[in-house]
Amino acid sequence: MPSLLAIWTLTVRELVRFFRQRTRVVGALGQPILFWVLFGAGLHGSFKAPTWAPVGRELTYQEYFFPGVAVMIVMFTAIFSTISIIEDRREGFLQAVLVAPISRLSLVLGKLFGGTILAVIQAGAFLALAPFLGLSISPLQAMEMFAFLTLLAFTLTALGFLIAWPMDSTHGFHAVMSVFLMPMWLLSGAFFPAESGSLKWVVVANPLTYGVAGLRRLLYTGALAPTNALPAFSTCLAVTLLFCLVCVSACVAMTHRRAL
Repeated sequence: MPSLLAIWTLTVRELVRFFRQRTRVVGALGQPILFWVLFGAGLHGSFKAPTWAPVGRELTYQEYFFPGVAVMIVMFTAIFSTISIIEDRREGFLQAVLVAPISRLSLVLGKLFGGTILAVIQAGAFLALAPFLGLSISPLQAMEMFAFLTLLAFTLTALGFLIAWPMDSTHGFHAVMSVFLMPMWLLSGAFFPAESGSLKWVVVANPLTYGVAGLRRLLYTGALAPTNALPAFSTCLAVTLLFCLVCVSACVAMTHRRAL
């Protein structure tokens, strides 16, 4: 019971903090939507549809970019929610939690659940725009996308936790975001298809690629052309689950080793 109460308390604290800081909503949701609109309009004429594009109709760049922006929203929300770890350490809150009679797993899960809920809410609100692109989503598709988004959000929040925990400055966190997290998203197939060339192997080795591809598979259930260029959903789910377990295990191990 103390562990469950701790997880619940930390989760609610993240939600309350988020809704009291409305600028975070703008940063996590506004910028990706702006990217989607501007890049969609600018690259529409030069975009060449990948080989897995839906059969029988033209795939526009805005439609191609749509799942990638949803993943970007999840990533940004996860980033902003885990920055609070650095602030909590500076204010002394994190030290108080560490000496409380709860497990380190409870601490990790409390932070991760809060970031996950926020990420799913915002990405879900964006995906609700799908009908305006001519995409019809059935109730079963919506539930499958919700479950997969939850897994992906939990994974990315754990990755953000892993990066934020050893840091003492938010400036360092933003630097890591610029040189590691943004390229990770760009090289996931979210921004452009990489079906050939040297970048193809970087994209294949990127675990976020399978999060983007899994969302594409769910969004176009049964409509994609048969090709090996896009990973199967079972592969996407397996890789994302494995990446999630690695990140969460590393988070728990790090909280045991790090001295504040």
